[in-house]
Amino acid sequence: MGNRESASRAMTKALMFMGTGSDVGKSLIVAGLCRTLANRGFRVAPFKPQNMSNNAAVTEDGGEIGRAQALQARACHRTPLTAMNPVLLKPEGETGSQVVVRGKRRASLSARQYWADRGQLLPEVLAAFHDLTRDADYILVEGAGSASEVNLRANDIANFGFARAADIPVILIGDIHRGGVIASLVGTLAVIDPADAALVRASLVNRFHGDPTLFESGKAFLAEKMAVPSFGPVPHFPDAAKLPAEDALALESFAAGQGGSFHIAVPRLPRIANFDDLDPLRAEPGVTLTLVQPGEPIPRTADLVLIPGSKATRADLASLRANGWDIDILAHHRAGGAVLGICGGYQMLGRTIADPDGIEGEAGASPGLGLLALETVLTPTKQLRIENATHAASGAAIAGYHMHLGETSGPDRARPFAHVGAVPEGAVSADGRVMGTYLHGLFAADAFRRAFLGAAASLDLGYEAGIETTLDGLAAHLETHLDIDALLALAQPIRSAPWTR
Repeated sequence: MGNRESASRAMTKALMFMGTGSDVGKSLIVAGLCRTLANRGFRVAPFKPQNMSNNAAVTEDGGEIGRAQALQARACHRTPLTAMNPVLLKPEGETGSQVVVRGKRRASLSARQYWADRGQLLPEVLAAFHDLTRDADYILVEGAGSASEVNLRANDIANFGFARAADIPVILIGDIHRGGVIASLVGTLAVIDPADAALVRASLVNRFHGDPTLFESGKAFLAEKMAVPSFGPVPHFPDAAKLPAEDALALESFAAGQGGSFHIAVPRLPRIANFDDLDPLRAEPGVTLTLVQPGEPIPRTADLVLIPGSKATRADLASLRANGWDIDILAHHRAGGAVLGICGGYQMLGRTIADPDGIEGEAGASPGLGLLALETVLTPTKQLRIENATHAASGAAIAGYHMHLGETSGPDRARPFAHVGAVPEGAVSADGRVMGTYLHGLFAADAFRRAFLGAAASLDLGYEAGIETTLDGLAAHLETHLDIDALLALAQPIRSAPWTR
């Protein structure tokens, strides 16, 4: 190791944020602190050792990471890298996931297999963390799920297993909106291993509603019982809904669009992936976006049915049929309605989907909806590319990305949805009302979204600019309600060789 690299690591400090449970606001706190520190002139990098999400982003170095870490990288004014989320689990069913390591698919494993073997990934996780130290003053680390899952502590790489290996101090976050925040914070410290508990340097109370002075005695109690400082409470940040969500938990409280006259219906697939494709549409004042839940019919009032991406296309196509949505979609098209399929949804619109190698489940083939004259064959190599494309119908620019398994061919590809350079992309039916594309992130491009929606689109909505404004607002929110200097004082210099332990 050269002296320059050793000196860089010696200057890098790290702080880890764990939660008393899932969805307590860890990702948002880290994103806000990333932007806060970046605005103060520091070089910052986010890091999450292990994430579980089908909402992913393509990185500059040609891999994929969790969408939350991509947002945190953006908050740092950095491009996303695979090192920021070295292990990504993408659920394929109730008991198994695709395992992505350093941005590349490595295997599909049952939950039992993964939990038994995950400790073997710790050296790769630590090596990724080490890579980030080369260009960072601070690394803000996010844990996964609950820090108190003592039944999953053996071979852990996501929470205290990583924190112990890298010797990183921990801030424990609790969500007061759920109730019982004092018990959850104190209780977490009580049930975890004493050596793990020794790394906890502070608590942080999140999502407070009301007068924060009413919680002063609660803070004092936490500080006394946990023997560490208590930060916050951080009030609820309503604009968080304007930021891309981390995982499918957000769909449980998915709010419809703003009540506009253009109605988009989206069937809620069990293994829906990259559903942040919907966020720009939901933000449009002229659009009503309905997430159709299982057991509900697709509304007859819909102008557009949008079939989203899927982590297991054939399985989700079977679920779509089980809900009767195939009948609804075909009736919608016969009545003159439009249909758009993105990625897995695009594959479903064709005649067949074949998986000869059993990549996403049992080997075999499934008949598609037949609205596009196309056939898809799933192949082992995942296509991961950031793309700049042009919408074929309007000429509007699209800045998106490809993230899919499979090759699609057939006559309707002669009418492409878009062009990537000179290469045709996607397909459109002869009547122009059925469209399919592999491009994710397409609706974030303002010019394309306006061209696609026509009169329903707002001329004032700048979606990407709005993300930046929201991140700056989140940083200001944390500056107001947290003692940032005291928090940073808890960060610890990274020791010389954490990846060798």
